[in-house]
Amino acid sequence: MVEPLDAGTDELLAHIDEGVAVLTLNRPKVRNALSDTLSPALRSTIASLRDDGRVRAVLVTGAGSAFCAGGDVKGMGTRGPSAGPAPPLAEVVADQTRRQLELTGALYALRQPTIAALPGPAAGAGFSIALACDLRIMAESAFVTTGFGNVGLSGDYGASFFLTHLVGTARARELFFFSERVAADTCEQLGIANRVVPDDRLMEEAMAWARRLAAGPTVAYGLMKANLDRALHHDLPACLAGEAEGVVRSAGTEDHREAVRAFVEKRAPRFRGR
Repeated sequence: MVEPLDAGTDELLAHIDEGVAVLTLNRPKVRNALSDTLSPALRSTIASLRDDGRVRAVLVTGAGSAFCAGGDVKGMGTRGPSAGPAPPLAEVVADQTRRQLELTGALYALRQPTIAALPGPAAGAGFSIALACDLRIMAESAFVTTGFGNVGLSGDYGASFFLTHLVGTARARELFFFSERVAADTCEQLGIANRVVPDDRLMEEAMAWARRLAAGPTVAYGLMKANLDRALHHDLPACLAGEAEGVVRSAGTEDHREAVRAFVEKRAPRFRGR
């Protein structure tokens, strides 16, 4: 059963399908570039998913032949000077930090597993959105690029953080400095993409993956994400302590008890996400 989600604009399509929240960036004529309407819709919709008991996995994709071209470069060039004095730099930086935390920061922090399905290019902040997801599946014709250097910007929405952890600092610097297009097969070799599939099978494969996650032990998945995030920043004793807390908490879930019963009864478990 498909349940609609109100994103407040046609620039973001959203629904829930068998426990999977599907978010589709919907500005295909401009390769789903972010806008002053799409970006706030993404922020509010992502925030609404966190505590929605119906949502057990999240899939982010783009309409048409692209994932997301990032910021609207043409729009950047048409914005005139604002009336009155410019706000203090610290105020502008704080606002930009908030915007980033509420989009890619919130997507990265979701307790549910997240997948980005790339039907085509992901560039700049659009690439950052894909990187903020736990997993990425790409169509064979898709490619990614940081793109920031091409427009004289240093990068935002977490791309430096995500890429450094995924591919290492030397390769991340190369991707930032040169802004070259990275084809899907190379992304898979580098570890940026988890899986590459034929173009016409992208959504079928992505939804099968997402539904599999949605049918799994959601609480345990959230604790797994916490463990894996902790491993990026802390030493072994801290990670062991975090794992100990997680395994004790997950051992008390209904899903764990169901898995034990299923093992004894020699059947597949029926997880309910609690």
